[in-house]
Amino acid sequence: MTRNLKKFISISAGMLLAASTAFAGPPEEPRVLNFDNLEKEIGQSGGSIRMLMAKPKDVRWMTVYSGARLVAYDETFQLKPDILKEIENVDNKSFTLHLRKGHKWSDGQPFTTEDFRYWWEDVAQNEALSKGGPPRQMLANGKPPKVEIIDSHTIRYTWDSVNPLFMTALAGARPMYIYMPAHYLKQFHEKYGDADNLAALVESEQVQNWSSLHKRFGRQYRPENPDMPTLQAWMNTTKLPSERIVFKRNPNYHRVDPNGTQLPYLDEVILNMASSSIIAAKAGTGESDLQARYVRFDNYSFLKQGAEEGGYNVYLWPSGRGSEMTLLPNLNAKDEGFRKAFQDVRVRRALSMGMDRSEINEAIFFGLGREASNSVLPSSPLYKDAYGEAWIEYDVDAANALLDEAGFDKRDDSGTRLMPDGRPFEIIVETAGELSQETDILQLITDHWKDIGVKLFVKPSQRDILRGRVSNGETVMSTWQGLNRGLATPEMNPEELAPVSPVQAQWPTWGNHYASKGAAGEAPSLPEVARLSELYQNWRDAADYDAQAKIWDEMLSIFTDQVYSIGIVSGGLQPIVVSKKLRNVPEEGIWAFEPTLYFGQYLPDTFWLEK
Repeated sequence: MTRNLKKFISISAGMLLAASTAFAGPPEEPRVLNFDNLEKEIGQSGGSIRMLMAKPKDVRWMTVYSGARLVAYDETFQLKPDILKEIENVDNKSFTLHLRKGHKWSDGQPFTTEDFRYWWEDVAQNEALSKGGPPRQMLANGKPPKVEIIDSHTIRYTWDSVNPLFMTALAGARPMYIYMPAHYLKQFHEKYGDADNLAALVESEQVQNWSSLHKRFGRQYRPENPDMPTLQAWMNTTKLPSERIVFKRNPNYHRVDPNGTQLPYLDEVILNMASSSIIAAKAGTGESDLQARYVRFDNYSFLKQGAEEGGYNVYLWPSGRGSEMTLLPNLNAKDEGFRKAFQDVRVRRALSMGMDRSEINEAIFFGLGREASNSVLPSSPLYKDAYGEAWIEYDVDAANALLDEAGFDKRDDSGTRLMPDGRPFEIIVETAGELSQETDILQLITDHWKDIGVKLFVKPSQRDILRGRVSNGETVMSTWQGLNRGLATPEMNPEELAPVSPVQAQWPTWGNHYASKGAAGEAPSLPEVARLSELYQNWRDAADYDAQAKIWDEMLSIFTDQVYSIGIVSGGLQPIVVSKKLRNVPEEGIWAFEPTLYFGQYLPDTFWLEK
């Protein structure tokens, strides 16, 4: 790096640090948290906590955990302004965003609509920075919005047709960032930056061009650059890679407690690196103050044994997935025999009724799980018993009758059913090998299915290889986790219930047809699947909450009744290791990427340490 460039960066960093010190404090119009609704107690500021992570890119979990979003889900999973002071939504077509007066970035510079304009005009629509153009959530019927800068604190986005993806994208665990710190990033943009400094930085950072530089220094979801200003509760202060990454409190954070004390309470969150295989062991000796990542349910007994000496508690939070593991029959398999078999709903229902979920629950989840189909959870406002209980009763006689009726009524000498083409009905289930209990669950199902004349064989693989085989139709059945949005609300995208992507293992060809806008794959040939596609488009066109709820209801009804994925047990438990000195961490929570953002839903900025 040249001497002048070092001087330039040093001066810039010094100015930003001075600004941060001089202008520290919450906005003039902060977000005041209601601790009564949140069941929180007033805490005290100060102190640091430790967490264990396995690799530097795990800094992204701080963005997820911190939970600050333009709009965020409250404790009842309703969308509310967070970073924003207010948002006016007119029929899901027009959204007017109002910023908080006096809100500043972590470096002390004002957070204004210029940060939104910069992203929209100079990043999202700049081919060098966004090859595919604006994110799909910014398009309605393929068209971008009209963007109006009303003033420094007000901006409006207007589409010709409805865009129900916009709000939920802003609140996502990996949110859509429609703003960037323009004052900082302009120095790395060819339109604004000094050409000589840019050229020198490109050389010193060993990147291809200015756009690569901008992308590297401008990451918000994965905050690897300690000079990058943030709006999150804590800001990274450590240059990566490092074995110890220190996040310090954002002095300009926008939330305060009911007494007006600025949050977060904690001064520091320290991420210590360790091998993923020993993180549970380290947590068990008290080397982490808050740990769930890289800890599994089968570590629970060990962690409980060390809790007293390690000075921590262990809570168990149920998973927010629709099912801990599902079986996905490939309705688009290249093998014609299996394709016909799995397109017959009687076969799918028989396979579901032919497994003893009660035994799986007791053997694998110690009876603590919930035997259910792959659907939304009871905590979701969309839940109905009919969805969770669809075709899950263990009934060997009914399953055998369904298979006989479907044309699988002949058997070989060993009792294995014969497919209509004469082959034994032997199903190879391919797995990515990422879930510790997968093999044990599949072994139990192997034994269950013998009673209905079906053989199961397990074929371990790797995620990328499995996805390739799924997309090509080479798999006949695979395993994966259940619905990511087990806690869905009507406003959330129901894309998991309809064929929209070639990586959806139960209908990759139909999903590819949608994803490619008809250029590849095939349109759904089953009426029920075609209806799901139609309903999904209806949801994309829905203008209000009630219309979205009605569409979700019909989609869930079809999805569960037709058994397009075979759920097994939901509510698998995640151990949460919490230092006995750390307060305001709830004993009961739901562990999910979306919408709870793992810890984020429970506001880690309110966690505090007893001194």
